[in-house]
Amino acid sequence: MKHTYTVTGMTCNGCRTSVEDKLNALPEVGNASVNLETSEVIVEMLSHISTEKLQSALSDKYSISEKNIFNATTEIISQEKSDLQQLFPLFLIFGYIIVASVLLNYNPWKSDGFMLDFMGLFYIVFSFFKLLDLKGFPESFKMYDPLAKVIPAYGWVYPFVEVALGLMFLMRFEISITLVITLFVLGITTIGVAKTLLDKKTIQCACLGTALKLPMTKATFIENSIMIVMAITMLIKSYS
Repeated sequence: MKHTYTVTGMTCNGCRTSVEDKLNALPEVGNASVNLETSEVIVEMLSHISTEKLQSALSDKYSISEKNIFNATTEIISQEKSDLQQLFPLFLIFGYIIVASVLLNYNPWKSDGFMLDFMGLFYIVFSFFKLLDLKGFPESFKMYDPLAKVIPAYGWVYPFVEVALGLMFLMRFEISITLVITLFVLGITTIGVAKTLLDKKTIQCACLGTALKLPMTKATFIENSIMIVMAITMLIKSYS
């Protein structure tokens, strides 16, 4: 029988070895293997042994408790809830942009106008938050944007690029050029976001500058992807 336990109080390999040795010394234990990174120990039992007896075999420095499916599921749900709470401002802003774009084009309905206004408002609103902390934004941005990593000055210029692109969309000025620049700018950022997500790194998203602390999540990838899809759609329509 294999059981997984969480052990707190371990700080080094010496702790790991001590816990393993103490547990393996119990006659009911066939093998105890500790993972220091996850603070877990897998115990193979020859016969049932209570958690209290496992605890008594360890020094007071360590605390052992059985890890079950319910606890693991609760941790996951709690983490997901926390992420959704942090991303609420992002979803709220998206909602406002969508409503404003619909109102500008609903009578009569113009799908092309909706997409152009959406992209324009997207840039204007998001650039506003970046400009609130123009000093802090480049540092956060270069953590995941490939071009900002190579050329730090790009992070300083980027909010102003968003302002310019937003105005060009809203004023319907040189739309084809604006769409191409959008694909280039957001394409680079999306590559960096995708790599960050695949590497499972925990960093701050700079999409709303540093005024709001947002975690880098799939939502960040989705927001860029929506803009890229719209830009591609508009380019195809303009050349068809």
